[in-house]
Amino acid sequence: MRLRARGALGAALAGCLALAAAASGGEAKFSGSFTWRSDDPAFGGFSGLEVSEDGTRFTAISDRAAIVSGRFLRRDGEITGIEAGPITPLLDTDGKTQRQQRGDSEGLAIRADGRRFVSFEGIGRVWAYVTLDKAARLPRPDAFKSLQSNSGLEALAIDAAGRLYTLPERSGALTRPFPVWRYDNGIWTQPFDIPRRGGFLAVGADIGPDGRFYLLEREFTGFGFRSRVRRFDMSETALSGEVTLFESPLLRHDNLEGLAVWQDPRGHIRLTMIADDNFNALQRTQFVEYTVPESLASKSDRP
Repeated sequence: MRLRARGALGAALAGCLALAAAASGGEAKFSGSFTWRSDDPAFGGFSGLEVSEDGTRFTAISDRAAIVSGRFLRRDGEITGIEAGPITPLLDTDGKTQRQQRGDSEGLAIRADGRRFVSFEGIGRVWAYVTLDKAARLPRPDAFKSLQSNSGLEALAIDAAGRLYTLPERSGALTRPFPVWRYDNGIWTQPFDIPRRGGFLAVGADIGPDGRFYLLEREFTGFGFRSRVRRFDMSETALSGEVTLFESPLLRHDNLEGLAVWQDPRGHIRLTMIADDNFNALQRTQFVEYTVPESLASKSDRP
């Protein structure tokens, strides 16, 4: 989501960043963060993220219809640098540049064969990219047409069978769960939903190598951001076994919006997230990582 109140946001971040707490609640452990910088005028606004199975490569999209791929430089498992290719536009179905409202790309999922899927917020839809020359439309159900303005299809994930899952940033009411839609064999259905907890909004999702559903949420208080990741066991018809892996204090991280889940060489589940800087000089494009303890990463502890 593009945050509109940049003046107030920038002042709050500049004045309060030093007050950020060092610890986060939950079961996952903070592993490190890295601030990514570039002079490219198209750089920023990153809202969707995919990371390779071995954690060495990434692809990210910005909310201005752009995509970039690169490689992490790591030392002792922590990100110490980025080598990235050019930032490339995500074109429309005619191979043309997208206008701002139509080009509000938010969620990214990449299939095993390399096909990229992107969810859009301004006009709720999911498009597929076999190549970056032009997009291919997926069906757009009526439910996507009635989503709240600037709060549409923020998160996108794909399972091992190649089925897509998407959900909106807002559900329409604090007591209404987030609907989760699944795309399979050319049809969108809603197999389950996710209960809302507090003022957090859904901004990113992934299905981990353990087959579980991971949801990244963000809360903006007017002074800064808080982030949370919840994890669920997933069946064909329900999500269960909800666990909060971490919930960060105010200003611990910037505006985390993209989430990728992978398994590190030690066998631990790693959560890699990217922050959307809203093209605001007072914010940061951050990669942030947390590690799930081995006892939680193991499939054997499922109920």
